[in-house]
Amino acid sequence: MTNIDKIRLMMKDNGVDMYLILDADYHKSEYVSDYFKARSFISGFTGSNGSLLVTLDSCYLWTDGRYFIQAEQELANSDIKLMRIGVKGVLSLLDFIAANKGVLGLDGRCMDAAFVNSLKRKKIEVKDLNLIDEIFTDRPSHCNEMAFELDIHFSGESRESKIERLIANSPNSIQIIEHLDAVNYLMNIRAHDINHFPVLFSYLVVSKDFRWYFADEKKLPHDLKGKLLAEGFEIRPYENYYQDIASIRDQTIVMDFNKISFKSYQEVYLHNVLFNKASYADMMKACKNEQEIKNLRAAHIVDGVAMVKFIYKLKKEYANYDEYTAGRMLDEIRLESALELSFNTIAGYKENAAMMHYSAKKESAKKLDKDGMLLVDSGGHYLLGTTDITRTISFDKVSKRERKLYTTVLKANLNLASAKFLKGISGVNLDILARNPIWQLGIDYRSGTGHGVGYLLSVHEGPHGIRYQKSNLRNEDTKLVEGMVVTDEPGIYLENELGIRLENELVVYKEFENEYGEFMNFDVITYCPFDRALINKKLLTKAELKQVNDYHKMVYKKLKNHLDEDERKWLKQECAKL
Repeated sequence: MTNIDKIRLMMKDNGVDMYLILDADYHKSEYVSDYFKARSFISGFTGSNGSLLVTLDSCYLWTDGRYFIQAEQELANSDIKLMRIGVKGVLSLLDFIAANKGVLGLDGRCMDAAFVNSLKRKKIEVKDLNLIDEIFTDRPSHCNEMAFELDIHFSGESRESKIERLIANSPNSIQIIEHLDAVNYLMNIRAHDINHFPVLFSYLVVSKDFRWYFADEKKLPHDLKGKLLAEGFEIRPYENYYQDIASIRDQTIVMDFNKISFKSYQEVYLHNVLFNKASYADMMKACKNEQEIKNLRAAHIVDGVAMVKFIYKLKKEYANYDEYTAGRMLDEIRLESALELSFNTIAGYKENAAMMHYSAKKESAKKLDKDGMLLVDSGGHYLLGTTDITRTISFDKVSKRERKLYTTVLKANLNLASAKFLKGISGVNLDILARNPIWQLGIDYRSGTGHGVGYLLSVHEGPHGIRYQKSNLRNEDTKLVEGMVVTDEPGIYLENELGIRLENELVVYKEFENEYGEFMNFDVITYCPFDRALINKKLLTKAELKQVNDYHKMVYKKLKNHLDEDERKWLKQECAKL
């Protein structure tokens, strides 16, 4: 009997016609620890975004364009039907559930209140049921490593100041915050509870009268506990969270229904007045302060050195590597200085690079050769901040078509990076700057152009982003304001042929103000050369050519003193004026 069969038996016992399963923890985190990967365990699909719906006679999985190819491969030997989000004729998960009617079961701890309430508005009966624990019995254990405090030399602002700003934004309300990046940002605390997401499982409930901090006290260093108590925090057991918020009565509560669990919503909505509002902490952490930006620039120098050492070595010795071992080589170089990787390194060669979130396997990795391109998307977490960079690398043989496509992606990257825009503009307004050169070829990419980046937090941070289509994780209507960090990562992905992506991080800054308003610009803080052999300078305008040359001049200046003689000589050649 398969696990899906077991779920169907329990569904019948509980009067449920459909059961929804996600890889989701109790905080709606993008990346989750292995303990919470229920959908992966049941379906075999391992992408970070996917919803599995089990009915009494069928099974369906929804995922977005980043994972279409991967999902086809991982679901190939199953009876699970792939539902491609955004493709014409494919119903959304919500519309599909509504069309099929019946009772829907789900674990309310792992579903956000906004989604469940949208189901109810469609007259769908929902049962809060946990059917996974009886099947997923051999779960990996939780991390037991100690948390640590982020010193003000790194955070740039004290915990007391952040909490005071938060409360001042909504002084007459109780604020309940569950999403881990916001809680850990406000508390200036980091930990290792989730791979690539350095946070401590915790909740925060604050008002002008009290500060409840829910966490595993055993993971808090003694001196940190003393500080928290002295600052007025009441440290409560993590497992008491639901019962403690249920005791709140006759209060005004501010909570983000998109980032609060349905179970939490159920505990408070009957006895209090609720305001569905994004936490002010989201904008606080998105707008990096001067110290954070200074640190981030330093982090990118360290990260750029790691990238240059990697590319230099790989171009010399590519015949000794495949896409898997190339990725591991980069990891080893980066981890000489980084605390950890900010996500699993993506290294895809030739047609494998067409899968945006490809994960090379040791036993099936493609061996590198003189032709074709290797796409490498990677990053690190440092005390100085978080990095995310993509470079597409060639070896000895480059085709005319590859140079044309690569240069088109480069033009797209440059177009966005050079944007000058009025304050009040959002990522929705700017996305076309990156897509237009690619659209001119009749090609598009099924992802956003950019996302926010946290400071030693989530490498994919909202609320802002750059894309023309709305996403569930970010709010692209969020205005881009000074201090925000956002990625610039257009790409071309041709199935069974190739993948090209070029990604830098940008900081939003105010350039000047006049009678028309405040004019904003981007400053590139990623330091690593583009692949010279893949650039067809005839396809670049004079302005674009100057932009590339200026960028390469900056890269060489930033990195040259951190490299050995051979690496420095190579970098100088790569950064020479085109």
